[in-house]
Amino acid sequence: MMSVHSAPGFAGRYLDFIRDTGIPLPLPDDTQLLYPYEQDEVFRVMKQFYTRFYGDEKKRVYLIGINPGRFGAGVTGIPFTDPEALESFCGIEHSLSGGRELSSRFIYDLIEYCGGTDEFYRRFFLTAFSPLGFTSGGRNRNYYDSPALMDHLSQWLVESFQRQIDLGAERRIAFSLGQGKNYRILNQMNEKHRFFKEIRPLPHPRWVMQYRRKREEEYLELYKNELNKAYTE
Repeated sequence: MMSVHSAPGFAGRYLDFIRDTGIPLPLPDDTQLLYPYEQDEVFRVMKQFYTRFYGDEKKRVYLIGINPGRFGAGVTGIPFTDPEALESFCGIEHSLSGGRELSSRFIYDLIEYCGGTDEFYRRFFLTAFSPLGFTSGGRNRNYYDSPALMDHLSQWLVESFQRQIDLGAERRIAFSLGQGKNYRILNQMNEKHRFFKEIRPLPHPRWVMQYRRKREEEYLELYKNELNKAYTE
């Protein structure tokens, strides 16, 4: 069945999901919602991106971040994809403003290291436990940064994540992008709800670029080896 957005397969389901994802408002603790998806240009490039790379019924291994940030998905609507990467690596021209973002820089270095966008997106789906992002005082806020926000979103996080999995996840294994709180929360949720058979942690892309940039190739090799093992075990 074709989605209402006339995009095939996984792509259409994801676009329907992200546009129809309700969230309990208002948010507590001086938290603002980061929501670029109502902008025509954002949705145009999203539709082009997902139709190109996900216009099929193939299941993907999920790489799960925290939530969208102001300079990546908060601008383009596409996780870990800043405006420059969208054009330079994905070949999608646009009028969105913004430069490189640290997490996006690492992810697209990884994508090139793994054979390029077509090869990478054929096997993997980049997303986040919270599909929507947040700010407070003009800065990024993670869903777990505020106990009041986490409590407010707890049921929604589980329900929206289950909807993401139903889009076409390979249920055998998934990866947490982040070895700290995001992984601990994902693991706890997974033990309770059995989203995946196993979730494995990887260093967060921003952490690598902020604190281990001189060793980036070492972390690219780590990522590549771990992701390839997901297909060979």
